Amino acid sequence: MTNERTGNVNLFTLLKRVPFSTKAVATFYVLLLITGVWQGFAISQLLSASLHLFGVWAVFTLANVPSIQSGTGPNFALPIGIVNGLLAMVLVLAMGFTSWSFIVVSAVVAIVFGSASGYLYGRLMNAVKGSEMAIAPYTGFAITALFGLVWLVIPIRHPHMVLFLGEGLRHAIPLDFFDANFILAEFLNFTIFGLEIRTGELFVVFTACFLMWMFFRTKTGIAISAVGRNPMFARASGINVDRSRVIANMISTAVAAFGVIVYAQGFGFIQLYDFPMFLAFPAVASIFVGGASAQRAKVTNVLVGTFLFQGLIAIALPVFTRVLVDVGADIVQPIRMVVQNGIILYALTRIRMGGK
Repeated sequence: MTNERTGNVNLFTLLKRVPFSTKAVATFYVLLLITGVWQGFAISQLLSASLHLFGVWAVFTLANVPSIQSGTGPNFALPIGIVNGLLAMVLVLAMGFTSWSFIVVSAVVAIVFGSASGYLYGRLMNAVKGSEMAIAPYTGFAITALFGLVWLVIPIRHPHMVLFLGEGLRHAIPLDFFDANFILAEFLNFTIFGLEIRTGELFVVFTACFLMWMFFRTKTGIAISAVGRNPMFARASGINVDRSRVIANMISTAVAAFGVIVYAQGFGFIQLYDFPMFLAFPAVASIFVGGASAQRAKVTNVLVGTFLFQGLIAIALPVFTRVLVDVGADIVQPIRMVVQNGIILYALTRIRMGGK
């Protein structure tokens, strides 16, 4: 009886440690699953949609871990890395790479570009200490607008990449012409009990998460975490605070640059122009939903938060469409946006709580 009582106490204590945002989103997700099954959807269909968005979004969420751990906060300037990844893919396609060679070469070029941009962004964050989260979103907006001009004047004339009329690249470049669509998604994928497992995407996600977990157990990773927890103590211990923050932002930006390659192949096309503008907000919301704070973030926060948040977004549209069939489809998208942005708004309020 004592063991049973102790087990109940431990379970209660464990549940109490789970942040309210995680429990609320998880509850809403389960309720939507139940509603979807009640409306005639197969649960495997809903879970497959959840896993699909998890696979293409998880790397973006992972990019927030280094910046949070270093004390610069969640990376609202994620578009910096994303536009570098887009530039890498555009250049690699223009050079004639296709299929797996496109994925591999794009990943290498994107990481190099992202690291270089991350170095400059890290220097900027060091120059505006204390105002990182105010400056970062505008930096992301500015780089997106700048690259909007780049996509118009870049000297690429590939018939499947340029606009049909006029100069500049298309808003969406289909990857099927280059045999590069769904490469990771369809690699060793299989279906079990109706649940589609995109093995390639999930392997990339879990490999990236494992490497991030391993990095924060190295000397450099521990130094970055120390800087984020207590920069004065870290400086007194001989750690170069500014250098650690720059390294963290280099990694964050490089991961985001790689993440857009996973994202693009998962949907089958490359999106340019204003596409990166607001991608940081769902990624930041995901990691907060997973239980991260403004100073502490773990890989488990990435995995849990991305699955719950993106899974909720994935199943909300079809379930609401079926439930509100008599009302009309026009109301479905606004409801979906209210759900999504409401979760983002609550997740962003956790920044101040974490700061306390």
